[in-house]
Amino acid sequence: MNSKTRTNEQLDDELVSRVQQGDKKAYDLLVIKYQHKIIQLVNRYLKDPSEAQDVAQETFIKAYKAIGSFRGESAFYTWLYRIAINTAKNYLLSRVRRNTNAELDIDDAEAIENAPQLQGLETPERLLVNQDIVETIQATIDALPEEMRTAIMLREFDGLSYEEIAIAMDCPVGTVRSRIFRAREAINSQLTPLLEHGDFR
Repeated sequence: MNSKTRTNEQLDDELVSRVQQGDKKAYDLLVIKYQHKIIQLVNRYLKDPSEAQDVAQETFIKAYKAIGSFRGESAFYTWLYRIAINTAKNYLLSRVRRNTNAELDIDDAEAIENAPQLQGLETPERLLVNQDIVETIQATIDALPEEMRTAIMLREFDGLSYEEIAIAMDCPVGTVRSRIFRAREAINSQLTPLLEHGDFR
């Protein structure tokens, strides 16, 4: 099998194998490949790009130290996502203890399903309503239980499949579907009053 026919996961597995044999340059390639995605993921928790970079760096350090135990039972990137999620959670806990704001930043509200009304709001009045909607979504997601919040973020913002989320969160696919369904229900229940009072037709 040549490099052109190898899948993304196979290439990752090859790099991981080289890292496990002591090839640090192979790990540098994995970092370069995934650093942007990990920073984006972490930043959705932290709302601070500079802190997100620090936590992403910590994620890659932890992954490097633990890579000897990686056995390829899941894709490398889902394994890495799980480490990133846990590292971000731990950082948030420490930041909350310092009484700083740990709200989830929701910039891409249009990614939430069942809310097409968020698009095409052009007048000042509608923009004000749109701001209310964005703030409502942000507050609702921020108030979700942690596992529901993580599941909806990985699905809507990172585009992971239900199976990939299940691996990243170490739970059954059915549990992931249930968490995402309940998260969307919570968001929609909060949006309904705003949408009913706005002129979106």
